Amino acid sequence: MTTEIVKISDDAFYSDGANYWAEIPATVDGMLGGFGFISQTDIKGSKMLLKQLFNSKTPPGRKYALDCGAGIGRISKFLLTDLFDKVDLVEQNAAFLQQAKKYLVPKIEKVGEFYSVGLQNFQPEARKYDVIWVQWVIGHLTDGDLINFFISCRSGLKANGAIVVKENITSTDEVELDRQDSSVTRPVALLRKIFDKAGLECYRQSKQTNFPKELYSVYMFVLKPKQTDYICTNEPEVSDEDVQSKPENKDTRDSHSDDLENVYNVIKENENCNFQTLHDNTEVPHPED
Repeated sequence: MTTEIVKISDDAFYSDGANYWAEIPATVDGMLGGFGFISQTDIKGSKMLLKQLFNSKTPPGRKYALDCGAGIGRISKFLLTDLFDKVDLVEQNAAFLQQAKKYLVPKIEKVGEFYSVGLQNFQPEARKYDVIWVQWVIGHLTDGDLINFFISCRSGLKANGAIVVKENITSTDEVELDRQDSSVTRPVALLRKIFDKAGLECYRQSKQTNFPKELYSVYMFVLKPKQTDYICTNEPEVSDEDVQSKPENKDTRDSHSDDLENVYNVIKENENCNFQTLHDNTEVPHPED
C-alpha cells in the first residue's frame, strides 16, 4: 500500500470546513447526514457518563458548563441544562448560533453566553467552568490548534473541573481525512499524545454503544489537568439497551499521522470512499418542540 503525504495549510483547512458547513441547513439530517435518530442514544450515554463522574471521589461542581462546537444547542438543551445551573455555548457558524437562541427558549433561563468564534480562536474565561463538553468538533482543528485549545480549556476549569471529549475514533492507528468537510478522524493513540502535550490526564474512557455499525466508533474521554494520582481507566461501555444497532457496513478511507503537526498521509487506493462524519449541530424531536 502506497501513501502520499499531503500538507494542508491551516487557512485552507479552516476555510474549506467553514465553507462546507455554511451550505448545510441547521436540521437533523443536514448536520448528521441522515443519522439524527442516534441523538437520544447519544444523550443517554453522555448523561450516564456525567452521572458516574458526579459520583466519583473528586467530582466537578454542577454550576457552570461550556458546550464547545455547540451547533444549534442540542447537547445544551437535552444534556447540560438538565445537569448544570448555567451553560455557555461556543459555535463558529453564526447561523447555527442564531438558531440555538430560538431552539433553547424552553431552557433559556439556564443559558448564559453565546460565543460566535471558532475553537482555534476561543479563550474561555479563567476558572469559570466545572465541565467543558467538546463533542464531534475536534476533527475540525489541526493538531497544533487542538493542543492549544486544550491548554486554554485547562485555564477555564474550576477546582475538580473536567473536560469531556466525545469523538469519532478510527479503528486502526491511522488518521482518516475527509476532504468533503475538511476534517480528520484520529486514532486513540494520537489523541492520547495530544492530551499529554496539553498537560491533561485521561481520568476515564468509555465507548458509546448502540450506534449504527456503519459509523465510526465513538469514545468519551474525561480529562483533568495532570496530577500524579490520575490514571486513565477503561470503564464499562456506556449502553442503551432499548436501542437496536444497525447491520455492520463500515466504509474506510485511511491516512497516516506521524507527528503532532498538520501532516496527513492520504491512502490513494481508498480515495473515493464516502465516509460519513458526524458533526454536532443537530436538533432532536422532543415534546417541547
